[in-house]
Amino acid sequence: MNQEHRSLFRLHMSPGLGRAALFKLKATFGNFTTALNSPPEDLVRRAQLSPRQAREILQNDDPRLKKGFDTLESCQARIISYWEPDYPALLKQIHDPPALFYLRGTLPVGSSFAIVGSRRATPGGLRLTEEIAAELAGRGVTIISGLARGIDTAAHRGALSAGGPTLAVLGCGIDRAYPQENVDLFRKLLEKNAVISEYPPGVEPLPGHFPGRNRIISGLSNGVLIVEAADGSGSLITGDFALEQGRELFAVPGAVKSATSYGTNRLIKDGARVVTEAQDILDSLWPGTRSKPSPTDPLLNELDGAALRLYQSLDFTPQQGDDLARACGLTPMELSAILLDLELRGGIQALPGGRYIRLK
Repeated sequence: MNQEHRSLFRLHMSPGLGRAALFKLKATFGNFTTALNSPPEDLVRRAQLSPRQAREILQNDDPRLKKGFDTLESCQARIISYWEPDYPALLKQIHDPPALFYLRGTLPVGSSFAIVGSRRATPGGLRLTEEIAAELAGRGVTIISGLARGIDTAAHRGALSAGGPTLAVLGCGIDRAYPQENVDLFRKLLEKNAVISEYPPGVEPLPGHFPGRNRIISGLSNGVLIVEAADGSGSLITGDFALEQGRELFAVPGAVKSATSYGTNRLIKDGARVVTEAQDILDSLWPGTRSKPSPTDPLLNELDGAALRLYQSLDFTPQQGDDLARACGLTPMELSAILLDLELRGGIQALPGGRYIRLK
């Protein structure tokens, strides 16, 4: 880490010094090392820091600073500042770009697209998200999301399944995988992709951090898709940022009475573009680009009779076994045997409550 990065990190770790103060210090003194070598009264008079901010800048021997440096080194994270060529051009365009962010992995280049949505997503929403993310990532579009459970997780997994680029933006320190259930996904992202955060190492995933995280998700992207969102969902904040930043906003429509579709349906009423497949996004942002054709489901050629009728009756919306039996004219024993066979073949998934969805 060079001296300027060490100086910037020292300031960023200091209590009360936010992005506005860092921009002021850079504009006033030209670089952060010079700012730190200036007397406190100059920081107050010239850069308009408060006396308290000037007093609370960490000293070089502060144990908090050493711990922070050690953490960055141990997790092989580096600093990317607003004034460096590696800083993403799209993120520079927003009105409140972070003065710096911490990076683990390799920062993708080229086109990018954000996919966010409900943490309590439906099986159909998760499946559609994975499909869209996989198709876009397969075309080289970087999928950006926030590593949260639900739609965010499905977006990252879809990109990884296609071997395409994906980037996670955290609402906590770069040294923390949050939520804990996504530790394995966090590690997979670090293998060939990237994780970033504007928060110093060690910072907890507090609720107040996520709106700021969301502005970065949309700021890094050419467009934003919201798959499912209840009234008041945090993903709607990302949609607001997208519109404020001049990004194209997309939404997946849902059932009128569905709680997870309330937010997305409202966005569509307000002018968001409707998305039912990846091609809708490609046509809008990258005209002339065709999504890759979906592979033919081999089970459609392997099944016949009652098994085929049952399989074709299933989709991404969970259905009760009793309803399927009535629709296909099957006895409970016949239904159970066919469902078990379809599950073993990887065509369907059993859900709690005796419900089933199709996977292909």
